Amino acid sequence: MSETKTSIRFFDTTPVRSVWDEETSKWWLCVTDVVAAIVDTTNPRVYWATVKRRNSELFANCKQLKLKASDGKRYSTDVIDDEMLNSLMAVLRSPKKEVFQKWLASVGSTLDEKSKLKAYDLFESGAIEDIEVGTTKGLRQIHSYIFGGLYDFAGQIRTKNISKNGFTFASALYLSENLSSIEAMPEDTLTAIIKKYVEMNIAHPFMEGNGRSTRIWIDLILKKRLKKCVDWSKIDKKEYLKAMEKSPYDDSDIIRLIENSLTDAVNDREVFMKGIDYSYYYESEE
Repeated sequence: MSETKTSIRFFDTTPVRSVWDEETSKWWLCVTDVVAAIVDTTNPRVYWATVKRRNSELFANCKQLKLKASDGKRYSTDVIDDEMLNSLMAVLRSPKKEVFQKWLASVGSTLDEKSKLKAYDLFESGAIEDIEVGTTKGLRQIHSYIFGGLYDFAGQIRTKNISKNGFTFASALYLSENLSSIEAMPEDTLTAIIKKYVEMNIAHPFMEGNGRSTRIWIDLILKKRLKKCVDWSKIDKKEYLKAMEKSPYDDSDIIRLIENSLTDAVNDREVFMKGIDYSYYYESEE
């Protein structure tokens, strides 16, 4: 059986899943996710069932594709294409409808969306198998792949000092020396690998795109050394950002979050793709 291609994007904080259908050669949106994103309801599944029943002719051709639920199993789920989305918007009552449609129209056109597609392709193409693991060169390879053609500095170590939210990252003057020291750090235990990840985050070797690159980088180290990777979907965005902000002087929270989110599904396409979705969600503005 071929693997199902799914993608997750976030409307505010609500995950909206889409699934690729080989028969029609296009992406279909999970309709209950759309309802959850724009309608003030505690049960989007029941809400959608009511709408579908009241407008049976309108949604008679609604397609069902399998999506993974919270219990890890796949269930046939109602999905809609662009035409049925317009029909749904016509019958829903919500002030968020126009905002949602504008957001959906922009999907795929931003730099972040373009680089996300490149991150997907890193796995799909098999190029990820050629990445050097645990080294600065490997991190540069990742960055160059997902930001190549989008940033003129893709894969290049920065020569300027940068800061974020009042925190100044490693001085560009000593960055080369710092990266050599980080590269030499041990990778024999989970704690050691996470400490290496934290130090690479402090170094922040690129002008932009550090977080998205280093999360792939640490997964490759975990895969090689521990036969594990992170299921990033299990780590709440606010908890992750708070833990990383705290990590330069106390890494206990990020160690706990990663340890509790490890999986041995290191070659699972969906785990990787979902990880990319959440990784980009961490970087998005709310």
